[in-house]
Amino acid sequence: MRLAPPFPPCHMRAMSLWIVATLFAASIQALRFLLQKRLSLAGLSPAATTFARFVYAPPVLAIGLAIWMVATPGAALPDIGAGFWQFAAAGAVSQILATMCVVALFAYRNFAVGIAFSKVTVLMTVVTGFVLLGEAVTLPALIAMLVGFGGVVILSVPQGGGWQVFNRGSLLGLASGAFFSVSAVGYRGASLLVDSDAPVLRAAVTLALVTLLQTALLAAWLAWRNRAELWQVFRAWRVTALVGATSMAGSLGWFTAYTLQTAAYVNAVGQVELILSIGISWLILGERQTPREWLGVALVGLSVVALLVYQG
Repeated sequence: MRLAPPFPPCHMRAMSLWIVATLFAASIQALRFLLQKRLSLAGLSPAATTFARFVYAPPVLAIGLAIWMVATPGAALPDIGAGFWQFAAAGAVSQILATMCVVALFAYRNFAVGIAFSKVTVLMTVVTGFVLLGEAVTLPALIAMLVGFGGVVILSVPQGGGWQVFNRGSLLGLASGAFFSVSAVGYRGASLLVDSDAPVLRAAVTLALVTLLQTALLAAWLAWRNRAELWQVFRAWRVTALVGATSMAGSLGWFTAYTLQTAAYVNAVGQVELILSIGISWLILGERQTPREWLGVALVGLSVVALLVYQG
């Protein structure tokens, strides 16, 4: 794999912004997964729980963009380049499948370990980004990512199950990681085709179009397979609206970061979400981690810190 310079040519402010956006997105996403776990425990299927995270975003984003256009003299929505919808559709469908895998994973492992599984996406994103966009990472960053991957492998071992890594939970985790990697690279590819110099505007436009597509796809699926659950999402609006709000805020952070930095770096720093999930798991859900799981968390944390220091 060819090696890239430590950073693409960009202003230091932009580098700082992608890190802030990533840390914000990871924090919000940890909260959103907690809300989604509560929905899944309440009896909603993975598809319905995933639908809840997308359905409220398109109208809110449309209103926000409209307000921005009215408040900004001469403002207009940016054009999108050829190939945008191919990247957006790949990212949208992959994110739906990845989220469904993570929600299904909650039934097999505790909350924090479930989130850890999804972080296997980091190394997969390196490969996907190189194949689809020609983007590579530096050797020190790759080593830090490998340390984090080692932590994820340790976390994949079921409690009391020896060192057997390949089980139903790990397969769901690997699947979520693969889908999330395609999603991240797809979103970065789509956002780069939005004709604007403003990262947040590019992110908002990409997010609005992607979530509109995701809402339509999941609504059609639920209407066909289980119409009762489709309405249950709206009946439980007090919780599902919070899922939607946290999802939209987190996604805006991820999309902003993807417009500024290679997806592999963004996802690697985003592993800090795992540390936050441990806190949520311990303080709110009353779940306890084993010493082996703490070792895995420590390795993931070390990987994130190394990337923050090196990339900062």
